[in-house]
Amino acid sequence: WYQRRVRGDPIEQHNKYNMALPRAQFDTTEGKFVVELYSDRMPITTANFIDLVNIGHYNGLHFHRVIKDFMIQFGCPYTVDANSKRAGTGGPKDGSQFTAGGKTYTRKGGNIVDEFTQKISNEPYTLSMANTGSPNSGGSQFFINTAHNEFLDWWRSDLSDSKHPVFGAVVDGKDVVMRISNTTTLKDKPVKPIKVISVRML
Repeated sequence: WYQRRVRGDPIEQHNKYNMALPRAQFDTTEGKFVVELYSDRMPITTANFIDLVNIGHYNGLHFHRVIKDFMIQFGCPYTVDANSKRAGTGGPKDGSQFTAGGKTYTRKGGNIVDEFTQKISNEPYTLSMANTGSPNSGGSQFFINTAHNEFLDWWRSDLSDSKHPVFGAVVDGKDVVMRISNTTTLKDKPVKPIKVISVRML
């Protein structure tokens, strides 16, 4: 579970016109759903996500890991091919940049820093960063929890070594998320490819 430079801070640009938290819409082959991003509490992780949305990183990719009653994972660039053997191993371009809070961040190896600052639990329908298990190894991949997976909370070392920070939640189209979660899989990969046609900021 685990390009171009940004023109200004995506979160600041959004809040200049709308004080509400930013939202993004996913248009998939199973339907549409909307997520709300916790830009007020997770500024680095959400700015990374918004930048990737704005440059079209997620368009045309497939959900590559689906485990019923657990989570659905997405965001690997190799999944533009639904049958890629490298699915789950990719991320943003090494050295690409984005800004958050007026500061420029560089994705070293395509990765961002772990934003372990807020104790937001991996509850159902929350978005959480995927990583390799090593520090600062998150990039573009994330998963949507379909159960309360508190053992993935970064501060719950008493439950597991896994550390996955939550940065948003599904606020509309939860039925679509559950439909994806309940799809037939083979070795955790959907038998029928589930494609994200586009992701756009609202």
